[in-house]
Amino acid sequence: MRQTASSVEPGREAESKTAPGPLLLLGAPGVGKGTQAKELVKLWGIPQISTGDLLRANVAQGTPLGKTAKEIIGRGELVPDEMVNEMVALRLLEPDTVRGYILDGFPRTLGQADWLDARLAAQPESLPVVAVMIRVNYNQLLRRITGRRNCPVCQRIYNIHVNPPQRDGICDLDGAALIQRADDTEEIFKERMRAYEAQTAPVVEHYRGKGRFAEVDGDRPIDVIAAGIVATVEGMRKA
Repeated sequence: MRQTASSVEPGREAESKTAPGPLLLLGAPGVGKGTQAKELVKLWGIPQISTGDLLRANVAQGTPLGKTAKEIIGRGELVPDEMVNEMVALRLLEPDTVRGYILDGFPRTLGQADWLDARLAAQPESLPVVAVMIRVNYNQLLRRITGRRNCPVCQRIYNIHVNPPQRDGICDLDGAALIQRADDTEEIFKERMRAYEAQTAPVVEHYRGKGRFAEVDGDRPIDVIAAGIVATVEGMRKA
């Protein structure tokens, strides 16, 4: 009998499921996308590929791509799609990507999505990208972001709405005064949401049009969300 997302036993997915292939994980600021990516890395045993990490690694290692990117960034310009695509292409040659990988921050534009689709289509052994959006109510996201407080000493994170400290504004562990990040305000959150939606919408519609897009409820326990993503990807792969 097929298990539902809420009944999947954590830790057994990678043993019992087929290769997930490439997964684009989408989610608004504060949705918990990074947390879910880490859970899926553990469940499936596949890497998370972040274009930000790739860019920093190339710059730090002084690769030809990194040197050129460093010059572009130094001029205050954006690294062009072609260069980002090339960094991704090199990363996908690594053997740990054979069963699949979780894409973080890529494809960010329609041009990048088209490039990746064409590259994978040219490789008969490669599965196409599937995109999964983690959805959380806007007001819930706002509470997560604006209620966030950080301890500057131990780096513990609290939320005044759902996980408050025992004493208002004071860390439970070391007694330090908690701080709120400068960008954890409602005004900045609204701007980030507008930018995110404008940037993400074309990519979402691209994969929706190809029948390779789905949404999962992100307002649940971490392990339940992860199990839901696994079940969703498995369902799309079998379709």
